[in-house]
Amino acid sequence: MSGNFRIIDPKVKDEAIDQVKNKGMPVSEVANKYSIDPRTIYNWLKKEVNGSDRNLILENNRLKKENEQLYNLLGRATVELKHPKG
Repeated sequence: MSGNFRIIDPKVKDEAIDQVKNKGMPVSEVANKYSIDPRTIYNWLKKEVNGSDRNLILENNRLKKENEQLYNLLGRATVELKHPKG
């Protein structure tokens, strides 16, 4: 086991959890924002919320990401319809 541990300010922990739970941000995005390993955030979530709430949060985040991908595809398709190639 490596000794690569650092103490994370409780305020940062609370903000990170809030952004995932209440603002729907993806764990990966929050992890990058605060330079925290995503597994750490998942562990915090396990301790903060019960199983069904955690599953709902993760499913909500997955659906938001999927919607974003669909909007991007729809945007590209719309542009291609307005400006067909050749």
